Amino acid sequence: MKTIVPKQIKGNDRKWYLVDAKGQTLGRLATQIAVILKGKNKVDYAPHVDNGDYVVVVNCADFQVTGNKMEDKMYYRHTGYLGGLKAVNLSKMLQTKPQNPLKLAISGMLPKNKLRAPMMDRLKLFEGAEHTFAAQQPEVITL
Repeated sequence: MKTIVPKQIKGNDRKWYLVDAKGQTLGRLATQIAVILKGKNKVDYAPHVDNGDYVVVVNCADFQVTGNKMEDKMYYRHTGYLGGLKAVNLSKMLQTKPQNPLKLAISGMLPKNKLRAPMMDRLKLFEGAEHTFAAQQPEVITL
């Protein structure tokens, strides 16, 4: 029996999916989107080949979290200067950059190698219910 090695998808062979994040839990939504971006939902998945699909997420700031995560969950970054550690909680980040919490959650679930950047490029986040990818006719999925 031969081992089948999948080839890299070229051209317009990738599918488009539309996900509504309204009322979804942040972590569970992020894991299911990461699976689609990686291509693990396909039969010909291989970890070294980027055969994932496009994902358009609408209402990306209307997700839910459990417990006190709105106040307790912290996002850290460093300016590069001494003592330059900056911290902001989830509720403040939703006010300033509403797409970032979902984007960071999905990014943390993707592989930490050269395949992550093209996978993140296929993720399209929108704050409202409208999106600009109607021409691609994305398939609506409920997660």
